[in-house]
Amino acid sequence: MTAFTVWKFGDPEGAQQAYEILRDAESDHLVKVVDHATVTWPEGASQPETDLDHTDKKRGGVWGAFLGVLIGMLFFIPVFGAVAGAAIGATVKAMEGTGLTKKDVERLREEITPGTSALFLVTENADFDRLGERFHGMNWTLVSTNLTDEERKVLTDTFGG
Repeated sequence: MTAFTVWKFGDPEGAQQAYEILRDAESDHLVKVVDHATVTWPEGASQPETDLDHTDKKRGGVWGAFLGVLIGMLFFIPVFGAVAGAAIGATVKAMEGTGLTKKDVERLREEITPGTSALFLVTENADFDRLGERFHGMNWTLVSTNLTDEERKVLTDTFGG
């Protein structure tokens, strides 16, 4: 099953560290990373730095476009007024079927702030039990996912979030 998740970290380096752990886990066949993007927002910066990397070149183009639009809408359009509301509404409408709701988008905008980082991740075939062992001790929060409530509970229980 393909899963789209967004993980928030309590420091600017957390998302990149988590991705490196996932890359190692992928080489051990614990997960397949289809695509990902990191958002790093150093304290005092006016906007975050983003890194979109199309991990799986064949399927990454579609997911990369999705991630690019989402991250652009989250961090690089006006935050206030009718323009922002219209942009969020149009983008969420275009993303129907991904499991991402307007409430999710608003939550992402509120929670990913200076001094934090986020990992936007598209994965398949994750062995949550074995993968979770590698993430113990990291300061993270699962912000958004297209997983069912039951799948989400297993994920957060396994990873200690």
